[in-house]
Amino acid sequence: MAKLPDIDKVLIIGSGPIIIGQACEFDYSGTQACKALRSLGYKIVLVNSNPATIMTDPGMADATYIEPLTVESLEKIIAKERPDALLPNLGGQTGLNLASELYRKGILQKYGTRIIGVQADAIERGEDRLAFKETMKKLDIPLPRSDLAYSVEEAVEIAKRIGYPVIVRPAYTLGGTGGGAAFNEEELRFIAGRGIKASLIGQVLIEESVLGWEELELEVVRDRENNIITVCFIENIDPMGVHTGDSFCAAPMLTISEELQKKLQEYSYRIVEAIGVIGGTNIQFAHNPEDDRIVAIEINPRTSRSSALASKATGFPIAWVSSRLAGGDLLRDIPYWRKGTLDKYTPSGDYVVIKFARWAFEKFPGAKDKLGTEMKAVGEVMSIGKNYKEAFQKAIRGLEINRYGLGFAKNFNALSLDELRDLLVEPSSERQFIMYEALRKGMSIDELYERTKIKKWFLQEMKEMVEFENEILKYRGKELPDEMLKKAKEWGFSDRYLGKLLDTSEERIREQRKKIGKVEAWDKVPVSGANAYYYYSTYCAPDRVEVSNKEKVMILGGGPNRIGQGIEFDYCCVHCAFALKELGYETIMVNSNPETVSTDYDTSDKLYFEPLTLEDVLSIYEKERPMGVVVQLGGQTPLNLAVPLLKAGVKILGTSPDSIDRAEDRKRFTQLLDKLGLKQAENGTAFSFEEAKKIAKEIGYPVMVRPSYVL
Repeated sequence: MAKLPDIDKVLIIGSGPIIIGQACEFDYSGTQACKALRSLGYKIVLVNSNPATIMTDPGMADATYIEPLTVESLEKIIAKERPDALLPNLGGQTGLNLASELYRKGILQKYGTRIIGVQADAIERGEDRLAFKETMKKLDIPLPRSDLAYSVEEAVEIAKRIGYPVIVRPAYTLGGTGGGAAFNEEELRFIAGRGIKASLIGQVLIEESVLGWEELELEVVRDRENNIITVCFIENIDPMGVHTGDSFCAAPMLTISEELQKKLQEYSYRIVEAIGVIGGTNIQFAHNPEDDRIVAIEINPRTSRSSALASKATGFPIAWVSSRLAGGDLLRDIPYWRKGTLDKYTPSGDYVVIKFARWAFEKFPGAKDKLGTEMKAVGEVMSIGKNYKEAFQKAIRGLEINRYGLGFAKNFNALSLDELRDLLVEPSSERQFIMYEALRKGMSIDELYERTKIKKWFLQEMKEMVEFENEILKYRGKELPDEMLKKAKEWGFSDRYLGKLLDTSEERIREQRKKIGKVEAWDKVPVSGANAYYYYSTYCAPDRVEVSNKEKVMILGGGPNRIGQGIEFDYCCVHCAFALKELGYETIMVNSNPETVSTDYDTSDKLYFEPLTLEDVLSIYEKERPMGVVVQLGGQTPLNLAVPLLKAGVKILGTSPDSIDRAEDRKRFTQLLDKLGLKQAENGTAFSFEEAKKIAKEIGYPVMVRPSYVL
């Protein structure tokens, strides 16, 4: 461990309130930064305005300021605390932009505060579209044809030269904010005007469209001696045109040749060396499979949502390692379970990771469900399986949208093939479910590729699932043959979805598969730089995970972020793990959200990266045999599992399932208020639309409709 001799106190800027494109992944990275730098002997000053974060807990930093993230506020804190250094690249776009402004205004120089991790000119080369373009030109790395605009009229002139469609990319923004694809001048005027306003420096790049090309990402890490490693290769399954934060993606790359991956790696290393980032950098490329052309799209000289995903997908804690490197360590100073030290790191693993985004269009009835270059996801889920089909289907049930498989979502199965074609004109949050039914209705892989530009390998995998599901449906009302059940489980079909297909209960499916010995087995992902693992289930391999004889408690996390269920529940689960550890229990965390502190390797004694469904939770419970399960701290998701878990014989700790039901069930809650003699608005409970109309007529309009067990 090599502490920098001239630095004692380090300022870390958080990311502020949760917004689309900037969520709890920055609580995760900021918390890791505090731990890493304090372990090297630095004093930490932390500034953040979001109280629902682990990083703002007393004791995480030496001094914590819950203050607005503005230049004015930060100057006062810097004047008071006099930090020797500022680490700017772990607080998302907010932290990066503020560091850049503090430097440009001379505030850091005034108080003798230097930037570590990423220099001010490196931020400019990564974030300023002109500086990035000039850097790529010097490196001879191809870019899409483009030019910079500082006014709408300039944007229109550039588009005339390049030709429509064009992509508008504002500088210094997060999640593609203000950007978009313009197919004509009218659209360009609107998007360019919006982008110029959104940009910190009033700058937008008008870029040649590469819509439909493959989008490929690398997460790389560099130390101060220019040792560079690739942590993760990420293949976006959705093509260019869908923001990476919304894109369905896989790690490792499943269809990309080794030769192309090496080329991308070579470009990435040249870029990070030229930009000069110490720590993690995300680099995005577009690849045209028709002519093999590669272009660099952009870099993020900071931790990002992709960094959190890559960290959890590989067991490589990018934020922690980046902080150690910024604090003076080299890659060779950090241990690596496979080859000794991290300078020898290479991605490995006999598993597939899938990321699927979670949206909230249902919360905004007037919003159009259309995905583009501006991010719209509010959260995401990560799943791990031994094959693509298993991981894909685990991701679907991990979304917690009351879908346990790909088929029969909404009314898509009832639509004609022409109607499904119409729904596939534009990317949407429902695209994978629509594609599934289109294949069932006979759409060819060639046609589906032309409509979506999703590679045929992924479409073939989906087609095989559809064809097998159609075979399963032939046994509706009957018991599925044992060999078909085994294959279904190995392909990721959940008990609940199989029950739906066969018109039977989830319990009957579970009983049958357990009778034939088809139970979830477990494998582990080793953590680089630490003697730790996390765990995932599979129906395709033997069990490789040992259990202890210690007294244990299982904690159910909150799953993917969504409106109404976010970082605050992760905060509660993390503190539950800390408190139970202090009491001497072995803690077992179950969650599927890669952005969180609860899914960090050192929060609990054991982390199971699994969907929060009855099937998956019961399997972990039966393996670990904890004294009980805590469901009341992870939000609505675990609360909804309380009664089913109790019926399956699981002991629920804390608030009883009956008390939870009394609070969540509107009818029982009304009865409780009546019993207590408390006043309440006139109401009634309905189980059908006809009952609801009758009650509303008795009460008189307007009425408020409040469902039970919802968030």
